[in-house]
Amino acid sequence: MQKINRNVVLALLSLTSLVFLLFQLCYYKFYLSQKNGAAFSKVRGSQSGQDSTRWHVVRKFLGLISSHNIPVYLIDPLILGLVDKDIEQIRSSPDGPSPECKYFCAPRDFTTFALLDKTWKHDVGLFRTAEKMGFQWLKIINKDPRLDGMDDLSGMEIPLHYIFKLASHAIHLVVFYERSGNFLWHGPLRLKQHMDRKFVPFRKLHFGRYPGAYEKPELLLVSIDDLKVQIPKNPSSFLEEMSHSRFLECRYREARAFFQLYPDDASLDAVEFRKKAKSLLHLAALTLNNLGVKFWLSSGTCLGWYRQCNVIPHSKDVDLGIFIRDYKADIIPAFQKAGLPLKHKFGKVEDSLELSFQGEDDVKLDIFFFYEEDDHIWNGGTQAKSGKKFKYLFPKFTLCWTEFVELKVHVPCETLQYVEANYGPEWKVPVKTWDWKSSPFNVQDNGVWPIDEWDNVIQIY
Repeated sequence: MQKINRNVVLALLSLTSLVFLLFQLCYYKFYLSQKNGAAFSKVRGSQSGQDSTRWHVVRKFLGLISSHNIPVYLIDPLILGLVDKDIEQIRSSPDGPSPECKYFCAPRDFTTFALLDKTWKHDVGLFRTAEKMGFQWLKIINKDPRLDGMDDLSGMEIPLHYIFKLASHAIHLVVFYERSGNFLWHGPLRLKQHMDRKFVPFRKLHFGRYPGAYEKPELLLVSIDDLKVQIPKNPSSFLEEMSHSRFLECRYREARAFFQLYPDDASLDAVEFRKKAKSLLHLAALTLNNLGVKFWLSSGTCLGWYRQCNVIPHSKDVDLGIFIRDYKADIIPAFQKAGLPLKHKFGKVEDSLELSFQGEDDVKLDIFFFYEEDDHIWNGGTQAKSGKKFKYLFPKFTLCWTEFVELKVHVPCETLQYVEANYGPEWKVPVKTWDWKSSPFNVQDNGVWPIDEWDNVIQIY
């Protein structure tokens, strides 16, 4: 009798557990899935659970923005990295490359899209619709740097990022703006005091830690996991661009403070020189960009950008830096073809190379080539009449983008250390008398060129 009772009890417990499990499944399927985005709806190569939830959240988001005619494109680095491996197959197949949910089901907490500001008026109707679809959303705003200048620090705020969250997945929508240098810019993601810092894992977001600068992308409409979406036409190029996209703003607030101590030179000569220097810098950038040679603002040109957001009027030249590893033999003929004759060539590719080109009137372009050692970077200098060599030492640095005289151009990310190395702790004080052999804070003697090499390492035209 006891044995029978034990079996009955075990059967009742099993039946009760089964009923409870079925109840949970039905509750999730018919209530939570409708509220938070179905996880078990049919999807090509259907995957269960969290993988499928990601796909459904992306699908609902694309439906949301499509209903409001908002063109977005995919910039998620994880997904683009997967897409790039299959890009030829994706381009050639209208239905996508695989029956499996391979891309949008990849493990991640969020999916990242981009929006060009000028293509949308930021209509509040989008957010009402999003809420009806079950999305929670967050808008991150900050000041518009395009309105800042020497005459006005506007402080006007603009939308920089949107986060749409549904179930356990989030969509990060990055807003890109056009800048006067004919490039796209996105701002940093900075949360206000009252914002929920647990809304999503903000530290994991790929676009937001720093502002970024990008070329305008050419887009391609493709089908990925049965979803129509626009992507950069060349995903690998975009990913490479992303890895070096960090952007630094000109420091207008500090520049205004500088000019309160040292009024700007507004003479006709100063205005004319700045005009010629800007034109020369634009021509140099065009020439080097066409060659695929990476360069940055160096010496006095870098100091002018960092200290006063402008060309220093008494400098009388434009200074650029190039890593020697990026040197190309085409540089000299390319500048000559652009109308800039070679003024002098000092040093050689293996040691202390520098080039100088003659611009309009007495404005010249100086290009210094930088050599990397274990713990520092240096460029060289040569005194033509004596053959003396000089070396200018800098701490190691990386390159960031900035906007200078309506041009997207590189500067050292560690700008303060770079400027201090060259001009010392008193770099904020303008100096009109400058001897390149002794005035730089980081100059060192570097021997003398052998006389039998002079014809090759000291060439003046």
